[in-house]
Parts: sequence; structure tokens; C-alpha cells
Amino acid sequence: MADLPQLYNDLVRFETELWNAVDARLRKDSDLTLARLETMRVIAGHNDCRVFDIADELSVTVGGISKIVDRIEAAGHCRRRANPEDRRSSIIELTPPGRKALTEATVVFEDELELRIGSVLSESALKQLGAALSKLRAAQRLTRKTDQR
Repeated sequence: MADLPQLYNDLVRFETELWNAVDARLRKDSDLTLARLETMRVIAGHNDCRVFDIADELSVTVGGISKIVDRIEAAGHCRRRANPEDRRSSIIELTPPGRKALTEATVVFEDELELRIGSVLSESALKQLGAALSKLRAAQRLTRKTDQR
């Protein structure tokens, strides 16, 4: 039988170590944090993006994302505009300097992922890992929705 506590330990510690390494490289090479990059990636991928959309996609709180968006906006990398369908929320979009920063930081991000993951695992192992993580995340989302009832 699999040692689930050890698997948990390895998974969580690897995620922490990976986050810290990628974040340090981004700060050094592109003057962006990983949290800001992740947020900007979501904004770029959504039409009419709201804070809720970012929080939902990144599995974090609305309050936490709102603060990150405030910082991204203060840096001139995004702007908020009124949401014509819901006056309680804003639509967030990247500015031209934000799109440029995202493009440049994405190169650094992908290079670091290749170094720390892609160069270590075979293509088939990466596909298996991706499939397993997708399955686990989907099950977690179902559990979370059931728990909220």
C-alpha cells in the first residue's frame, strides 16, 4: 500500500521548493513575483476577467487576489473598469506595459520550469504526472463543492 503521508509530504514540500525557486528567479530576472505572474496569466486568459475568476482559477481567496490585483494595478500592469453587467465588480485587463511584462516573465517562468521539471522527468512521466494531478484536482473540486452544501 502507498505511504500516503510520505506522498503528501513530498508533494507539498516539492510545491513549496518549486514555488520559492521560480519566485526567486522571476524577482531577479523580471522584477515580478510568482503570485503576480500567476494572476496576470489568468487575467490575460479571460475576457471580462473579475477578481472572482482569478481566485477561482488559482484556488485562493477573493481578498488575497484583490490585494495582488491592487499591486499589479499600482505597478501599471493592469487596470480596472466598471463591469456593465454587475456594478459590484470590475473587469480587469492588462495594460500594454503589463502584457509586455507578462511576455518577458513567461520566458523566465517556462525556462525555470524546464530546468526544474522538464529536464528531470521523461515526456511520458510528465504526461502521467499531469493526468494524475488533474484527476486529483477534479476530485478535490467535487469534494469542496459537496462540503459547501
